Amino acid sequence: PTELQLFSLLVDFRFDLHVSALQTQTKSQCCCLLLVSEDNHQLFCQVVGDKVLEEEISFPLMFGRFGQVVEKKKSISLQDISEERRQLSSMLGCEISSMLCVPVVSRATGHVVALACSFNKQGGQRSETSIWSFCICVHFTQISLFSKGTFSAILSVFLLLFVNLFSSSCSVFLLDRLSHELVAKVFDGGVVSEEENEFRIPADQGIAGHVATTGQILNIKDAYSHPLFYRGVDDSTGFKTRNILCFPIKDENNEVIGVAELVNKMNGPWFNRFDEDLATAFSIYCGISIAHSLLYKRVDEAQFRSHLANEMMMYHMKVSEEEVSKLLVTGIEPVKEIHPCYAEFTYTPRSLPDDTTPLCVLSMFEDMGFINTYKIDLQTLARFCLMVKKGYRDPPYHNWMHAFSVSHFCYLLYKNLGLSNYLEDIEILALFVSCMCHDLDHRGTNNSFQVASVRRHHFAQAIAILNTQGCNIFEKFSRKDYQRMLDLMRDIILATDLAHHLRIFKDLQKMADNGYNTKSRTHHSLLLCLLMTSCDLSDQTKDWKTTRKIAELIYKEFFSQGDLEKAMGNRPSEMMDREKAYIPELQISFMEHIAMPIYKLLSELFPGATELYETVAANREQWTKVSHKFNIRGLPSNNSLDFLDQEYELLQAQGAFGSDDHCLNGCLDDTDGGQGQ
Repeated sequence: PTELQLFSLLVDFRFDLHVSALQTQTKSQCCCLLLVSEDNHQLFCQVVGDKVLEEEISFPLMFGRFGQVVEKKKSISLQDISEERRQLSSMLGCEISSMLCVPVVSRATGHVVALACSFNKQGGQRSETSIWSFCICVHFTQISLFSKGTFSAILSVFLLLFVNLFSSSCSVFLLDRLSHELVAKVFDGGVVSEEENEFRIPADQGIAGHVATTGQILNIKDAYSHPLFYRGVDDSTGFKTRNILCFPIKDENNEVIGVAELVNKMNGPWFNRFDEDLATAFSIYCGISIAHSLLYKRVDEAQFRSHLANEMMMYHMKVSEEEVSKLLVTGIEPVKEIHPCYAEFTYTPRSLPDDTTPLCVLSMFEDMGFINTYKIDLQTLARFCLMVKKGYRDPPYHNWMHAFSVSHFCYLLYKNLGLSNYLEDIEILALFVSCMCHDLDHRGTNNSFQVASVRRHHFAQAIAILNTQGCNIFEKFSRKDYQRMLDLMRDIILATDLAHHLRIFKDLQKMADNGYNTKSRTHHSLLLCLLMTSCDLSDQTKDWKTTRKIAELIYKEFFSQGDLEKAMGNRPSEMMDREKAYIPELQISFMEHIAMPIYKLLSELFPGATELYETVAANREQWTKVSHKFNIRGLPSNNSLDFLDQEYELLQAQGAFGSDDHCLNGCLDDTDGGQGQ
């Protein structure tokens, strides 16, 4: 990740601590940090004072004089701004009477990454001392935010303090609560490396122990006269300790996590009140720095583990450059050339050969305008599509062809129902990509068998593919849009759980009854869930031949799980038991209680979806006829799938499917390319 991305990740964790500390230590009415995003040339802010805003505030990078601070790395005050004053007052919710803006510069790149702003100094105008104090706090902010190692962060901040207070020696101890000891991390001005033997002292002894126990600063003007001072070290080394300033380092919960000790003030007889105030300010930033560094270490370790796990998981899904080139060699084919009826609800996408489906996905991306709108690199998109296809296993039903059919139905909804009038472009893109990824790595078993949420696993697989080098189709998104895209995909993929659909059904019905509100976030979320479920069950909207064949695939998968459960000594549910399941009645129940209400809702929201509901209702009547027939004749055997074969043979003999039937991708193809009922 870039430094700004990492900064954003960590700042979101406890960003308010830095701003609140700035505000307290500079005695300002309000402070904020304006983050610099060079990617989209903006300044943005989500924390003002001690408040975390619900939505971040942003304005152009070259907004007034602030752009000059970024460019020239020089501070400005209130008299330097005039046009920006009104907008800033509106943002802060108060009239601005004074201001100081200081650039925060990354030590790694030398670029300005944020602007620290202090507004309305309490107690009068800013003196040179108060301005200097604010700049010191900004330096602490800079170091604590951008130091990448636990010890380097502590040392960097401490050495800065050491230089400004002119002490001849300095030490930092961290509190080990398990052993109740203080562990030296910086001792006599040098870092104690992890390879060296640790220097430990009891947490309740000596000056450092007293400060760690009481949590109070201790300023000793004459070390030798203080009862807690041990002069044995001075006697053995020849060093003379004149004065000591020892203060606690606390976390955001105000609990002591360490102690810092300065020895021998260099430009005065002893440490004064100003030194104490600065040390107190430092202790806050040192605590933040330690917490930040530990967090960075955990994030870094987690990223390494994630990268390693991702490589292991994706090993069988590798896509070669030859495969990518082969997919793109002929260019993206217009959808009309795939089939004249490709964009009609009656078209059956399962009639397409498996090896042509990735190119069809590219065609749909192009036709919906996603490639141009979001500047998606074609090589990246091709690699992503091939990776997703390889990410599917080969159970009878929940395989890549199912994902492709679901994605195609999403495309049909976009083309025929005018989704752009109901949803934002980013929401439609999230829906389409979620359709592609919603069953990634499906094992052909459900939640109860896996003893885990398979849908969360599908989403995790999608993220793993996006994190694979050369597969991130959202790489050009802004930080805000990227986070929103992932949030949308997570919610949409989790919505494929029918239990979730049943929980929100009353809300969906209420939305349909009262009318869809394009300005309502809740309605957008509900509609996305409904559309995803509609896509997931879209095989029920095709002709009877397709619906019947899909039932065979689904129950093959169900019965395989049932057989596994029996082998484990468990009793499968009726629909998973090949010896007990009566498929016609199960299908009738499913269509009456799940499928038909879904497409009824869809038709109430979109009049153009009425034909979908009518087709589902017609297929339900076909299952009723099948059930009636076999109630009279009886099932052909104890295997519930046998009746489907017998039913098909009977219909074929009656010429119901025409004369040119053949099985392709789990469904029977039509002579008309999948069109018609």
